[in-house]
Amino acid sequence: MKTWEREIFGRKLKIEYGKMAKQANGSVLVRFGDSALLVTACASSKPLENVDFLPLTVEYQERFYAAGKIPGGFVKREGRPSENAILSARLIDRPIRPLFPKEMRHEIQIVATVLSADPDDPPDTWGIMGASLALNLSDIPFDGVVAGIRVGYVNGEFKAFPTEREMEESRLDIVVAGTEEAVTMVEGEAKEVSEEEMLKALAFAHDAIKKLVAFQKEIISEFEIEKFEIEKTERPEGLVESFDVMIDESKLRHLILTPAKHERDEVLKSYRDELLERFFSEKWPAEERDQVEHFLKEHFEERLKEKMRKMVLEEGIRADGRKPDDIRPIACEVGIFPRTHGSALFTRGETQSLGIVTLGAPMDEQIIDTLLEEGSKRFMLHYNFPPYSTGEVKPMRGPSRREIGHGHLAERALRNVLPPEEEFPYTIRVVSEILESNGSSSMATVCSGSLSLMDAGVPIRKHVAGVAMGLVIEGEEAVVLTDILGMEDHLGDMDFKVAGTRDGITAFQMDVKVSGVSEEIMREALERARRARMKILDVMEAALPSPRPSLSAHAPIIKLTSVPVDKIGEIIGPGGRVVKWISKEFDVSVYVDDETGQVKVSGHDVENVDQAITVIRDLVKDVEVGQEFEGKVTRIEPYGMFIEVKPGKIGLLHSSKMSSELKDFAKRFQIGDRVRVVITDIDNLGRLQLKEAGFELQGSDGRRHGSGHGKKPRGSSHKHASHRSTGRDSRRRPNDGSGKSQN
Repeated sequence: MKTWEREIFGRKLKIEYGKMAKQANGSVLVRFGDSALLVTACASSKPLENVDFLPLTVEYQERFYAAGKIPGGFVKREGRPSENAILSARLIDRPIRPLFPKEMRHEIQIVATVLSADPDDPPDTWGIMGASLALNLSDIPFDGVVAGIRVGYVNGEFKAFPTEREMEESRLDIVVAGTEEAVTMVEGEAKEVSEEEMLKALAFAHDAIKKLVAFQKEIISEFEIEKFEIEKTERPEGLVESFDVMIDESKLRHLILTPAKHERDEVLKSYRDELLERFFSEKWPAEERDQVEHFLKEHFEERLKEKMRKMVLEEGIRADGRKPDDIRPIACEVGIFPRTHGSALFTRGETQSLGIVTLGAPMDEQIIDTLLEEGSKRFMLHYNFPPYSTGEVKPMRGPSRREIGHGHLAERALRNVLPPEEEFPYTIRVVSEILESNGSSSMATVCSGSLSLMDAGVPIRKHVAGVAMGLVIEGEEAVVLTDILGMEDHLGDMDFKVAGTRDGITAFQMDVKVSGVSEEIMREALERARRARMKILDVMEAALPSPRPSLSAHAPIIKLTSVPVDKIGEIIGPGGRVVKWISKEFDVSVYVDDETGQVKVSGHDVENVDQAITVIRDLVKDVEVGQEFEGKVTRIEPYGMFIEVKPGKIGLLHSSKMSSELKDFAKRFQIGDRVRVVITDIDNLGRLQLKEAGFELQGSDGRRHGSGHGKKPRGSSHKHASHRSTGRDSRRRPNDGSGKSQN
């Protein structure tokens, strides 16, 4: 066993090797503060056959014991990966994937297992460095040393691996990965930071990454690792050269400029197949076709990539005929469906996102119970990518990792412009249905989400738009592309997504496929993304400049009130009796926060919601001696009657406190009858003593019980609320004795 320690970013970083998981090809234990992450790397002994991609999988396992917790539910063990685990696995996957040899076809599996978790030192970002070390200390071919860092921005200063408390005040939350030479991946959100601030954050992150890479190189230098050989199938001599001379470059250029995606794909495939047929009929034995055809298809793909990039670099022309900084035509439509709470259709070229907003009550919040977080989530954005969006037929199962990742990015872009809960107490769900896809559907989701939120009447502060940038770089030449196509993403060198408002960036994601992108290129890409964002926002604001003044008629009504925390018990009542009565009486749902005293009432009838709020406010008012109420008989005993003067407030009207004409009260009154009383005493346990106040009392059957004093009744005992739309019969409401209903 070997260990290495380093004081870094104000905490101790410790690497352990050779103690755990020794049968894996490579494994390390990374400790940072109180967090510990075991990262293993394994590879299959034989390569997969008939595959043309790198078969890499990354798993991030959250063990609840790492935080001293037992999983919830009936099973009491970890099940399918949480959304956080999937996002953490993607963070590890993206920076290491480009560093494997191009010919690698062995199955590779990286498993990061959280063994100890401290909220101040989240272990997810350390999975990037752990994977880099595990691979470099294994016999698996891997070309590079990579590390990741989380960056915050607190009080004008950048923080490496900020604590949980610092993150609460941070304007920035990004994870940056890279090599010694350059930043290769960025993922995160911001509170409208400027492009210049983002550039400074990336420079700060890269300086920190260099320290982690240098530490890794010190460790790796102590070993002599022999990497296994990758089996390469040698292509016959002269095969590709004979095929290459058949490709007509001018025709290839013409086909690349086919305007529509499917037509372009189809004509390029037809041309390739035509060349293959000619080649095997004229230049190569047809019986060897099965053995060599994949070499020719790979070469055609390389020539296609080369020609597309050459057109961009030399002519400034892109696959669909646009110039590098042109944006595809944009169309925005809002208010599409009558029964949804908000809807918008955003179309940019051949990418189309349908955004749908649903507003819910507090009970609709998502319950969060993850390794390091407990609580609830009031804003959710879900991204769906059905196969028909690309004209394909595929099995439709649960959301893929890509769908979860894209939805998370769009959610981060929008959540910082949402109104605070105390101003808008709704649970908000946005769903993006990708109806067409040809580049940057996640950024289209940001746009449709922003429009649909405004269409729903959610008072977001401003519109948010997103755009994806690309890059073609050859030697000293580099061209930044605005609003990239799927083809440009596939054949280009960078996928660079920026979302934000007119005032700054709210979400950022970048993946670079080349060894490095200079600060100058990054600056140009950010500036072009800003200009493109302004143009997109112009179109969105023309369609819907601000949130609608009112919510959909089909959305629930939710109103807030606050009560003293020590009065919450009076709203709940014994065994929840009072709050259940309010819910049933007014056909509403009541949610009480026993920490803040905030009470939310939701329903579908505004009058009922208002009445319930009034009752709740009255409930917490102090009951004082001398106050007069019209109460309800709840219990009759030989010595007197128990009267409910307010929900949950019951006092004794003793027979000695009744007029002589009410001495036969047990015969005259029934449970539910109304009696006017005055509070005469409140003891130290809060119990009420009452006396008769009225001189003429009215029972539930309409009988009047004269007291012999000859005075007229004060107020009606049957003040009803208006009939509710639910069709239920009107019910009596509590009355404060003034003749006016409390409601």
